[in-house]
Amino acid sequence: MDNLVLLAGITLMYSTPLVFGALGGVVSERSGVTNIGIEGMMVIGAIAAAATSYFTGNPWLAFLVAGLCGALMALPHAVASISFAADQTVTGVAINLFAPGFALFICRKLFDGAAMSPIVTKLPKIFGDGWMRGTVWTNVNVNVTTVLALLLTAAVWFVLYKTKWGLRVRAVGEHPAAADTLGIDVAKVRYSCVLVSGLFAGFGGASMTIAIISQFTQTAICGQGFIALAAVIFGKWKPFGTYGACLLFGATQALTIILGGGSFPVPATILSMLPYAMTLVVLVLFVGKSVAPKADGVPYIKGSR
Repeated sequence: MDNLVLLAGITLMYSTPLVFGALGGVVSERSGVTNIGIEGMMVIGAIAAAATSYFTGNPWLAFLVAGLCGALMALPHAVASISFAADQTVTGVAINLFAPGFALFICRKLFDGAAMSPIVTKLPKIFGDGWMRGTVWTNVNVNVTTVLALLLTAAVWFVLYKTKWGLRVRAVGEHPAAADTLGIDVAKVRYSCVLVSGLFAGFGGASMTIAIISQFTQTAICGQGFIALAAVIFGKWKPFGTYGACLLFGATQALTIILGGGSFPVPATILSMLPYAMTLVVLVLFVGKSVAPKADGVPYIKGSR
């Protein structure tokens, strides 16, 4: 029982940054803009959250600042992809190459040349305090961001499928020319979706540094953005499907931790490969069965058909 509770807790904990990043991918790609730069935006959110929490002592403010910084990092991707019809994969990769170096530069400037931040004030836990103290739940490090991620998943589903704006987003992602003829501003919709994507990715980075590890390090965001993109594909570009895919990848990470800390004779190098190996398996098995929005990754030039 204790091991199952621990496994569930670690799964929820490590799936949370993936959920935020993957939801950003869902929103962006539903509008027709591929956002490979989720990883870089998460990195910027991670350093922004850690720095803000350290200097202000307010983790909620840090969480918000991280989201805004993620959105700011998404702006160049939106400009290049939408206004200048640049290759969306190339601009996303550029962000992923720029962000880690820039984050390290900021970290060294703010923290006397250190490559990591000091321990920062974290967001509150859900379990382990109050009446749960002394029970098995004490060891379950489920943060409030886990609940926020679930609520955000429901909110994204509602907006995409139950509102006029969501209908416009899906129309722009499927057939932007037809949407344009109906008076929908394709560029405006895509800009808003890419910026929201960066906002969510920033939240994902923050959930790592001020909810899980309590500081920024160079490896705080190490592949989570790419795993989040795999979750988008596995989840068929749907919010709840994507959430389930993130739980699967989070469970893989949880198994890595539990097996590594037990008496199982599994080499550490093999364990560290599990999340990424699972990502490759999912992509190989399901990428051909998932149908992306028809205009995903295709720049729209007004007047084209």
